[in-house]
Amino acid sequence: MTNLRKAVEYGLDEKAALAALTSVPAQLLKVEDKVGSLKPGLLANFLITSDNIFKDGSIVYENWVKGKKYVLADLAVADLRGNYDLILGSKSGLKLNISGKAEKPEYQIIVTDSIKVTPKVSRSGNLLTFIFKTDPKKDKGDTRISALYDKNTIKGSGENGEGTYTSFLASLKDAYKETPAKADTAKKAVPELGKITFPFGTYGSEEKPKTETILIKNATVWTNEKGGILQNTDVLLQNGKIAQVGKNLSSTGAKVIDGTGKHLTNGIFDEHSHIALVSVNEGTQSVSAEVRMEDVVNPEDVNIYRQLAGGVTSSQLLHGSANCIGGQSAIIKLKWGETAEAMKIKNMDGFIKFALGENVKQANWGDRARIRFPQTRMGVEQVMMDAFLRAKEYEKSWNDYNKAANKASLTPPRRDLELDALVEILNKKRFITCHSYVQSEINMLMKVADSLGFKINTFTHILEGYKVADKMKAHGASGSTFSDWWAYKMEVKEAIPFNAALMSKVGINTSINSDDAEMARRLNQEAAKTVLYGGISEEEAWKMVTLNPAKMMHLDSRMGSIKAGKEADVVLWNNNPLSVYAKPEKSIIDGAIYFDIEKDLVLREKIASERNRLIQKMLSAKAGGAATVKPEGKKAKLMHCDTMEEGSVIVGADAETTHSDSGK
Repeated sequence: MTNLRKAVEYGLDEKAALAALTSVPAQLLKVEDKVGSLKPGLLANFLITSDNIFKDGSIVYENWVKGKKYVLADLAVADLRGNYDLILGSKSGLKLNISGKAEKPEYQIIVTDSIKVTPKVSRSGNLLTFIFKTDPKKDKGDTRISALYDKNTIKGSGENGEGTYTSFLASLKDAYKETPAKADTAKKAVPELGKITFPFGTYGSEEKPKTETILIKNATVWTNEKGGILQNTDVLLQNGKIAQVGKNLSSTGAKVIDGTGKHLTNGIFDEHSHIALVSVNEGTQSVSAEVRMEDVVNPEDVNIYRQLAGGVTSSQLLHGSANCIGGQSAIIKLKWGETAEAMKIKNMDGFIKFALGENVKQANWGDRARIRFPQTRMGVEQVMMDAFLRAKEYEKSWNDYNKAANKASLTPPRRDLELDALVEILNKKRFITCHSYVQSEINMLMKVADSLGFKINTFTHILEGYKVADKMKAHGASGSTFSDWWAYKMEVKEAIPFNAALMSKVGINTSINSDDAEMARRLNQEAAKTVLYGGISEEEAWKMVTLNPAKMMHLDSRMGSIKAGKEADVVLWNNNPLSVYAKPEKSIIDGAIYFDIEKDLVLREKIASERNRLIQKMLSAKAGGAATVKPEGKKAKLMHCDTMEEGSVIVGADAETTHSDSGK
């Protein structure tokens, strides 16, 4: 009630506050015909209070439930207020003054002109208990008195601080006179409220970014098209799309950005990410295709902002690798400040996570966790076979039902969301990203897919992809890999940093992914490593984090290159984007600026100011008598493929992972 009264003080309408406690809950529970308001025919559930329930000091006298009265405070309690002559044992000449409100009196014992004591008083009807020291400096202990009010007299007895019996007699001398309340002419201070920001937290802005007409002049433009890298070129963004690419462009009313000495590229597309998710793995069963990552997107994860600051504009948020067949992906644009729904990329194909290797057979989970089938690599193959055979039977049962002449008299097959997703794969409506490492399993899954009539869209991680690139090309699979991660568990011991270059040279559509919130902030540098390891050109290296992942997600007709008509997801860098010195100055999505390096400095100052404002409010509240509460902060955990708890990482012997699939 204290906090609810504070909400009313801060502007919540009293009627709305009362409805939130009564009629609204009744409506939500669909029992408004029984409770929630005072009208004939409803249950006799009501309160009797001393004043408006939202006023400080208001007392609840009675709570009636179904017509039965529960007394919390006596409505007919005597008004004790007044000035009393007090005799305490052999001491006379003392005073007892009782003031305040009748229902909540304030007590003071005057021993001498210089000694005035505020006793602790508890009251039950006309029975009172006093605890006090007559001389706080000299008394060895408290005097404890039990007394009864009767006809202007408070009479009782007890023990003093030395344990000696003492009597207590207070006789009314002057009745309390109610002083008429003065009109409150002072203007009440309006409570200071923090600003609403999008998102409502660190690095939030008071206004959401809006699509603008933006003209970037005289930049070095990495088109990812046949034209290659264009010097001293202008790009016009309009209505969320790339409108024009050329020289000496102009547009009335456009926001003009000087790109002289700077580089303009597409935004980075991270094909394998686990940021902005409340949970990652449903690890209790081997096939969990019914799980959807879009149901657990957290739009307030600060990693969205951090990755915008690294030039990332789109990410595939994948299920983890605890399951042979995991959950459905969420593919988002990093529109910081928007809702989870507004971040999702619309009108695109569906994707799903599969996994092979140590994680799904639980090799790194510890003996106590090794209870789920499969426990071997051959068992993983059988799970895949069984799942798709069930999906084929399921699809046939629905087809037979839908074609039946007597359909109205038949019972339809039982709906199975897990098998629905697998049927979508068979019908090329959902596409697979498969966590993989060793060549034997990569070959195995391609053979299973070929035998059952589906395709693997992308092998992710695929650190032995260089061994089977020719077979991947024949199958039609893409490869999304790390630049130079290896030696973090047994099945990656034959990884080499030339993997991406070798797959690319064979003709595999190859991308570099993060699988890590920290690495994603530097995917431009990860792409640059392929220039060193394998001699890939700068343009082709850059495509590995932009156009190539867009192709993997079947979005290259809309994203991935700077071409008129494509979506305006671009980044302006202060340097060659493959340089370790490069910083994004602006990250633009659909023609709206979601990260600006200059605005970032302003936001940091605002964050410091807001932090100080909140600290001062806490100090002021404490000085005003508010209880001190120990803060309970939650440190955000970074999600990876093997994250097994919501918001935390538990793998193996309860160790926190440091990167993807570490198996620690």
